[in-house]
Amino acid sequence: MPAPLAPPRPVRIIGVGSCLGAPIFGPAAGPRALKEGRIDDQLRKRGIPAQWQTLLEPSAPKPPQPPLQERLGTMSALLHDLADEVAAICQAGQLPLVLGGDHAIAAGTWRGVSRTLGARGRLGLIWIDAHLDAHTDRTTHSGNIHGMPLAALLGVGDESLTGLPGPHLDPAHVAIVGARSWEPEEKALLERLGVRIFYMPEVKRRGLPAVLADALAIAREGTAGFGVSVDLDSMDCASLPATTCLVPDGLDPQALTDSLHCLRSCADLLAFEIVEYVPERDRDGSGARRVVELAAAALGPTSLVLRQREELFGARNYAPLPVVFSRGEGVWLWDVDGHRYLDMMSAYSAVSFGHSHPRLVKALTEQAGRLALTSRAYSNDRLPLLLEQLSALLGYDRALPVNTGLEAVETALKAARKWAHTIKHVPDGQAEIIVCDNNFHGRSTTIVSFSSEEQYRHGFGPLTPGFRSIPFGDADALEAAITPHTAAFLFEPIQGEGGIVIPPAGWLARCAEICRRHDVLLIADEVQTGLGRSGRLLACEHEGVRPDGVILGKALGGGLLPVAAFLADERVMQVFQPGDHGSTFGGNPLAAAVATEALAVLTEERLIERSAQLGARFLARLQAIDNPLIREVRGRGLMIGLELDTHRVPARIAAEWLLARGLMTKDTHEKVLRFAPPLIITEAELDAAARTIEEALADLAQRFPAGVTP
Repeated sequence: MPAPLAPPRPVRIIGVGSCLGAPIFGPAAGPRALKEGRIDDQLRKRGIPAQWQTLLEPSAPKPPQPPLQERLGTMSALLHDLADEVAAICQAGQLPLVLGGDHAIAAGTWRGVSRTLGARGRLGLIWIDAHLDAHTDRTTHSGNIHGMPLAALLGVGDESLTGLPGPHLDPAHVAIVGARSWEPEEKALLERLGVRIFYMPEVKRRGLPAVLADALAIAREGTAGFGVSVDLDSMDCASLPATTCLVPDGLDPQALTDSLHCLRSCADLLAFEIVEYVPERDRDGSGARRVVELAAAALGPTSLVLRQREELFGARNYAPLPVVFSRGEGVWLWDVDGHRYLDMMSAYSAVSFGHSHPRLVKALTEQAGRLALTSRAYSNDRLPLLLEQLSALLGYDRALPVNTGLEAVETALKAARKWAHTIKHVPDGQAEIIVCDNNFHGRSTTIVSFSSEEQYRHGFGPLTPGFRSIPFGDADALEAAITPHTAAFLFEPIQGEGGIVIPPAGWLARCAEICRRHDVLLIADEVQTGLGRSGRLLACEHEGVRPDGVILGKALGGGLLPVAAFLADERVMQVFQPGDHGSTFGGNPLAAAVATEALAVLTEERLIERSAQLGARFLARLQAIDNPLIREVRGRGLMIGLELDTHRVPARIAAEWLLARGLMTKDTHEKVLRFAPPLIITEAELDAAARTIEEALADLAQRFPAGVTP
């Protein structure tokens, strides 16, 4: 076993169950609830070496509230204890994760961090909050101490809050993000001190990522390190009600989580704080989950660390592009470092409905909570409905459900061979199947046996006999290859992995006529092209061809599960008897529920028509790009290939160039960039993609002129 990588900096959790500064008891229960919910274990499952350090729970004052000075004294004692705990963690080379409690505890958290810096320099701070928290005992309207911590950290206010050991913060290195509720005295103090405040109107106008980038510059430039304090009331209370002060029109919780991913690569992040979680207002658990997501976003491993782990512990059968994704929604993906990308690949058409389509996620979760698997030794109540829907939509008598496209291809091969033996009376063991050069049907031992890609075959022999390969798009070659032992012709209507290769017009119709005349099964592998990808339900429909068998996969699982099927009429399916073929997971109720909903989404959202219309527009836009690197742009629907002059630039380099600009695609055969976005993509998003592609290729053409190879 390889030696493990050096782990990231250990995280130690301090819970501060205090409501000494708040108007309600609620936040005092927050840290214990998070501990009982095993937040440390949840973070460890995200690759964060987190452990609980301590849980501070001072006695809450009983009503009526004691006088302010008495409460300040009690709070001061708590702040000293907290600062000591935080300082000890920092001095041990670990990172404190402080969970409140009301926001008054911040006066202890950040003084504890600042005291450990000593002569190294100042501490910067990003304060993410709906409020300014810059009152003093003299200016407070409510008498609540949780409105005072930022002023105390800046050295303004009662000695009980300002007098902790360690330097006060420099206002020039403090930034407030998301403010939308304050009183005049607070704003006046912070403006006089020179604290930069990013109010909500500016955040909405510029976008949170841009604002947070500016806040990071303020907190990091000229400092020895920085911290981030997140008050949950910074987020919109309609989306996150589990907090102390319910203030509308705040930050979007998911947008904040996405933005905090940028902290992962900040080696000078010294501590992280989340406060004001109120369990009694968290009826569905979403507040606790959000706390975990915020902490994981900020403290999780970087792309580099995760890629190193994959390289070290995983088999090297892939060479992924240099990005690590953590979340997807619609046509967008986010990496673990907080960058957003437009998905122009759709996982080879598996994500045709977009990432985490709400209807599909709902179907998945509801069925998973009801029944997920029984095996085909028994019937379930979801599979019959899917089989009926497939038959009605595609027009075939029967469907045989499996998991992956590869399994469906293997199923079709077995069906064709047994049909040839039992129906066509080809001697057993002598049936042949014709395939096309440059094909891709999967990577099982049988399938690579008829691949024309040398790498797919090398070293995996002995290879399976019984296949003949002909040039793609050559109907005469098909007729010449047929013998009395020919069982089937297996083909892709558009060769996807082969480089988005479109056959000549009329080729498929002629192939269908040849197969009918010679009693040869015509079997279409529509794993990538089917279910609307080409602008038709099946790509074979472009020439009005109805194959004898159709292989579906990828999109059938809605981007959530592997679901595939082989469809044919009784003429072919009659060859299967119980025990001939099977799969433990094939046709399971969970997969059937998701696939059923995926087919409903396909038709009800008119995604086939959308693919045809937007695909034609996008294809024309790409074909209009004038660039010497482009040799050809071809495609159907939203399945488009852009072939490059590889003497100038390999497609892999171009794919990485686009990735750096926030557009995700993949090269094939070192010469073609493929573009196959989710079918839900908008016209505006496609226009933006076209501009990005044009700009990136123009840049590459300038950097690598003729005669210069990267």
